Amino acid sequence: MIELLSSSLPGLMFLSLVIALFSGAPVAIMLMGISLVFGLLALLTGDMRLAQATLLPNRIFSGTIENAVLVAAPMFIFMGIIMEKTRIAEDLLVTLQRIMRVIPGGLALAVVLMGTILAAATGIIGASVVMLAMLAIPTMVERGYDKGLAAGTVASAGTLGILIPPSVMLVFMGDLLSISLGRLFVAALMPGLLLSAVYVVYIVVRSWLQPHMAPKAPPPAPHERQGLWLETLKSVFAPLIMIIAVLGSILGGVATPTEASGVGVFAALLLGLLRGRLNMSVLRDSMDGSVKQLGMLFFIFVGATAFSYIFRKVGGEHFIVDTARALPFGDWGLLFAMMGMIFVMGFFFDWIEITLIMLPIFAPVVQLMDLGGHVEQSQMIYWFAILVSLNLQTSFLTPPFGFALFYLRGAASQHLTISDIYRGIIPFVLLQLVLLGLTIAYPDIAMWLPNKVFQ
Repeated sequence: MIELLSSSLPGLMFLSLVIALFSGAPVAIMLMGISLVFGLLALLTGDMRLAQATLLPNRIFSGTIENAVLVAAPMFIFMGIIMEKTRIAEDLLVTLQRIMRVIPGGLALAVVLMGTILAAATGIIGASVVMLAMLAIPTMVERGYDKGLAAGTVASAGTLGILIPPSVMLVFMGDLLSISLGRLFVAALMPGLLLSAVYVVYIVVRSWLQPHMAPKAPPPAPHERQGLWLETLKSVFAPLIMIIAVLGSILGGVATPTEASGVGVFAALLLGLLRGRLNMSVLRDSMDGSVKQLGMLFFIFVGATAFSYIFRKVGGEHFIVDTARALPFGDWGLLFAMMGMIFVMGFFFDWIEITLIMLPIFAPVVQLMDLGGHVEQSQMIYWFAILVSLNLQTSFLTPPFGFALFYLRGAASQHLTISDIYRGIIPFVLLQLVLLGLTIAYPDIAMWLPNKVFQ
């Protein structure tokens, strides 16, 4: 009986995870509960000794709480909130709208460019979507834009920060997979910018084919043109400094991603001070918002660490690898099965749950995959991480639990119905899946730049 229970523990633990995920229970508490129950069962069956169980708190603190790489996460979150509170991003969006409003689809293009710049400067999704919605949706609706196009543009542009460095998700993924965060940042840069370019092409083509979807605005009056270029330079200068401070220091080899996060925070504080918008109230609100977001993230991270530790002790790693090898798909079929699972999970869960739970389970399988020379073995895990990142873009946009849709609905409820939002996001989800397919077919989309930078 004990032997049967011991051999069944990995499968039962994985099945419990799947059932609990769809139960609606808080993810962090659910992970800790499963870890506790199966940890006690592992002690009963002898799969884990008491001495190994006592190492779990040390694993949580040394592997998660005291992890030097994860220091970048709170710094990037704090940097993004500072930019939001000091209205640096708001100034840039207003200026871009003024410049591009006479172009067909110009307001939507301004939103995509703004989302790209915000992603490269901060990488904070919730703040980006809410700010873009509050500033852009009323103007776009007033100008006669199709509400679905307006909603899809704002939601998709606001989520570019999940992929374009410095992405908080990439920080967690780099740590979970034990790979170079700098190399992962560089690998994500080209797919992220390419996804932004795909949005731009789509908006331009649709505005050209269906002008009524995104009508031009009347040209600015002569007095409105005065000082526009000076205003543009001033608005672009602050985010540009942020991007150079963070990505420039990483790509130039001056700082590690963790050190670059500190450089970015210093730049954000300095710019806010120079603009006269940084005071104790703004600083207090920014710190309070950062602590709340970090508390939620690290609570889940602690639960995921406990789950991964117990899962390995009961033989979960071998269970997943052996099960994957037994499936009649082959390695290519296995890759598509994993991508399909992540896509479906994106309908119901946030990137945090999917990343922290599924990556440790999939990583051993990916390390053993052989795709016939399609990707070098040493690059396989980086390529897979980028595929997962592209896939997780959809999790923000797919109903019923797409977080970007909740943010958008809350910020623009006076202008958009839920049907407008759902109708608008469909083309952008399809575009994300197209780029995912292209990156699977052509790995150099992700791997060419890091191979050049780190050769």
